[in-house]
Amino acid sequence: MDLILKYFPNLTDRQKEQFAALYDLYTDWNSKINVISRKDIENLYEHHVLHSLAIAKILEFKPGTSIMDVGTGGGFPAIPLAIYFPECTFHLVDSIGKKIRVATEVSNAIGLQNTTFKHERVEEEKQKFDFVVSRAVMPLADLVRLSQKNVSLKNQKNALPNGIICLKGGELQHEIMPFRNRASMYDIKDFFKEEFFDTKKAVYVPVC
Repeated sequence: MDLILKYFPNLTDRQKEQFAALYDLYTDWNSKINVISRKDIENLYEHHVLHSLAIAKILEFKPGTSIMDVGTGGGFPAIPLAIYFPECTFHLVDSIGKKIRVATEVSNAIGLQNTTFKHERVEEEKQKFDFVVSRAVMPLADLVRLSQKNVSLKNQKNALPNGIICLKGGELQHEIMPFRNRASMYDIKDFFKEEFFDTKKAVYVPVC
């Protein structure tokens, strides 16, 4: 939890409580339904919560922004972002029902009012959102192909045009190649100094 405050010192007391509650909740749920590697649960704040919040370093979502999290798993990156952006709405989708259950239960337990959940494949989702986010759920080309239909071209209210933001690791030049004329890539190590982030990237692709 101290790691979150290191990079986001201006959290409200409510946000601090919600972030602090995540460790026990995910530890408990992970013992029943494996959504995080058992070896990795002790690194929850660094590897999962803070990693998710890298998106907040790329774009400060304006109030009223709607975001869909594709392949959310246990709720990353959407739940940390929903805590950080309480005036935005987050729709979490995953094709695995038990993972959506964990995300739903964690969200309910910390009292989030700005999250909705759907057990489905992204191909089935018809709603429109300002942004789509994801964390290493599929190759970039597949993510863009399947989810760009869900990005609204209206209500452009943020500092970046509506589009897709995904968190990735490792070498991405090949994945980005088809989008090189419009995609932006960010080194997460520029935001967070822990060694874990040395190879972590974020990619933004506007949908136009």
